[in-house]
Amino acid sequence: MPVPHAPRPHPPRRRAPGRLGPALLAAVALLCGAPAQAAADSPDGPGWTAEPATGRAGAAVRPYFYLSGAPGAVLEDSLALANPTDREHTVTLRGADAYNSADGSPAVRPPAGPGLGPAPGTGPGSWIDFGRSATVRLPAHTRAVVPFTVTLPAASTPGDHPAAVVATEAGHEAGVRVHLRVSGPTVAALTVEDVAVRGRGGAAVIAYTLVNRGNVALAPTLAVRADGLFGEVAGRGAHALPVELLPGQRVELTEPWPGAPAFDRVRLTLTATAPGAARAMGTAPAAWCLPRSPMGLLGLGLLVLGGLGGAALFLVRTRRPQDPHEEQEQEQERERERERGRGHAPGSRQRTEKDELTGASR
Repeated sequence: MPVPHAPRPHPPRRRAPGRLGPALLAAVALLCGAPAQAAADSPDGPGWTAEPATGRAGAAVRPYFYLSGAPGAVLEDSLALANPTDREHTVTLRGADAYNSADGSPAVRPPAGPGLGPAPGTGPGSWIDFGRSATVRLPAHTRAVVPFTVTLPAASTPGDHPAAVVATEAGHEAGVRVHLRVSGPTVAALTVEDVAVRGRGGAAVIAYTLVNRGNVALAPTLAVRADGLFGEVAGRGAHALPVELLPGQRVELTEPWPGAPAFDRVRLTLTATAPGAARAMGTAPAAWCLPRSPMGLLGLGLLVLGGLGGAALFLVRTRRPQDPHEEQEQEQERERERERGRGHAPGSRQRTEKDELTGASR
């Protein structure tokens, strides 16, 4: 199983498409727990395998190493190398720092050196020591168990320190994850940033950044809520993300949005959760969702024209000049309404004045 690694201290924001396929598969096997058996089965593999030693015959295979202790502790474990081929192999072993690349895929750093990563002796990969067994000769059809130690620095901080054991021969690499935890207070903290919508219609995707601001690895889940002009529209329910977010790492992810409306003004809210971490929310500025196809744009244009035509017709009807006779009739009707409101029928005022002139009693 080849092991992808970065030639620079910081992972690149974009990766070459030609390298992504085999590198990504190898990295997932490394950091998600699959042992390196595929290395021997692949036509381009080294012909040997590397995996955690079981300690006794018939024991279950461990997918990765898990070691924990207090600062200053010295931990021990063993790596099993197997050569099923008909020729001899010579394998070199080392420790390496593990990290998330910009798109979330796992990877390991190359050996420390100028421009190649952390200075010697600073990363968790440098805590791993094979001693005199750093180079192993594997005769044909043999298996070797190689011990190693992990020395936790006295000043190491509590939490997870992702690392890996890497075996190399003639440009071929295989790796096994080493999950290191230094005892002490742990903090699970997650944030969602840079939320945006890319594309339109059925091709729309949601882009966002997840940041692990704690000191333990996180397995995040994500839910998407979308609110349009006339209420909530289809989003996505809570679902697990195919990434393990390591401490201090940030990853740029995209989320399919099959329920994106054809025409609406939508505000997105993303909610991320992880075991032990508080709920994190991120929002995107309200944006218009418009049709993607020419027919959809034509339909939208016709709808807008129809709305403008209806508004114009309404304005014309409300502002047309009135007939003078119609205005006089409306004024007389308003006068009759006022008389009724005062409790008098039409003509009652004239009768009252006549009664006063004749001296009739009221």
